[in-house]
Amino acid sequence: MTDLYFADHFDIGAEELDEYGAFNISVVSDLPLFIDPFLLFNSDNPKYQELHQQIIDYLLFLKDKSQDELDDDIVQSWFRFKEVKQNWLGFTVLGNEGQGLGPKFARSLNAAFRTTLQDFGHETITTSSHLEKVCLVRGGVGRDNISDFTTNLIKEYLLDYTEQFARAHLDPARCAEFNVARAFFNYSTETWQSKRHYLPRLGNDFVLLTPSDMLTKDDTWISHGDMVSKFALLPEAVPNEQLRGQINNYFRSLLKRDAKEREIREAAAKTIQQFPVLIDHYVKIKEDTGDEAVDVSRRRVSDVDDVFVHSVQRALEHIAANSDINAKSWTSYDEALARADDFKHYVECRDGYRVINRNGAAFSREAEVQLFFGLIWCNSSFDVNREPNNGRGPVDFKVSYGAGDKSLIEFKLGSSSSLKRNLEKQVQIYEAANRTHTSVKVIICYTSQDQRRVAKILKELGIENDENIVVIDARSDNKPSASTV
Repeated sequence: MTDLYFADHFDIGAEELDEYGAFNISVVSDLPLFIDPFLLFNSDNPKYQELHQQIIDYLLFLKDKSQDELDDDIVQSWFRFKEVKQNWLGFTVLGNEGQGLGPKFARSLNAAFRTTLQDFGHETITTSSHLEKVCLVRGGVGRDNISDFTTNLIKEYLLDYTEQFARAHLDPARCAEFNVARAFFNYSTETWQSKRHYLPRLGNDFVLLTPSDMLTKDDTWISHGDMVSKFALLPEAVPNEQLRGQINNYFRSLLKRDAKEREIREAAAKTIQQFPVLIDHYVKIKEDTGDEAVDVSRRRVSDVDDVFVHSVQRALEHIAANSDINAKSWTSYDEALARADDFKHYVECRDGYRVINRNGAAFSREAEVQLFFGLIWCNSSFDVNREPNNGRGPVDFKVSYGAGDKSLIEFKLGSSSSLKRNLEKQVQIYEAANRTHTSVKVIICYTSQDQRRVAKILKELGIENDENIVVIDARSDNKPSASTV
């Protein structure tokens, strides 16, 4: 069986990582965890507080330089960062190649320091400056962007942290010296510089460990979406009565009669952009409730460990004990269908529904279901990967055995508004683009309403009895209470 996790791959006990404080990352696929800079700010650990100040210092350097017109090459060097893929954190399923912070982000941040972030470093409402303000001035800068930025700015610490563990716990044959690019910023030369480190080796690359108490899942504690959802609290926090009246009047002027929820959120976001003082009042609210961030992140990280580490291991054990697919000689389509059926059996009959339906709360992202499914493929003799976007959209999984035998697997939620269109047209487009005629469609139903809707769509399309349509009942309200996992 393929070693999926750091502890397994480097032949150490998971408890050694836990005692050191590091998360047991996967070494075949990113896990949906992110570094939250607020956890550095709010920590009692002086080193973490120092790291947070280090982040602020770099942003103040950028702000100072932004007052002058900068060459594009300089903007790209100072403001743009690649994802630090070696920490294996983020959204990539079956891999670790993320997007990082591109040129659009770099130019936007450069401009923001001359406009909406002019007061950065001189805030009077909040206790401190915060990197997350970068994501508050406009939407579209999410947890992965903030995490990527943070990781780059504390990269030297993570390198030292990993090197210390490697020297104390790992077989030297599993480690190597690496010259790591952009390891730290030299303020004297105003350049990013490389540094050599002794690190765990994975193929021709290194691996970075991350302390669990820096991590969170879902949004960072300070986020644009959370700010917009809390908009009703923000005008009331403004002490200036005249300004508060202007804010409320502007917000109301953007709303139509009987405005829908989406329109209300859009109006809130526009009002915040018009009155940036609301950003600082939001951050102050988050600072004042900062102790909750630690508890929330701890629960979220524990949940990821339970789902994407321990539950994956249990699922692999179940599949290995109850399936003879590896002993058969068959095609990629047979393998894909058998794996989907095994996954269905695990979810419906072995309490696996608890994995993708946490306490009655379904995974909100198809990617998380795909990640779990992808991890349990790793003991297959067939090659499974996430096919890059070929111009007609990326397929969820491509299963192959050699160049001439390949099949596709597509995942959909039963609640998806595009389900019918996908089953009717999109999968066929994917098949044509990938030069195959075989695919498996996996549909996850979390509610009885999902099941009824899916049954209706399949009947309308005349495919309700097709073997390559695998409908999985992930409901939590119709399962026996006893667990045999």
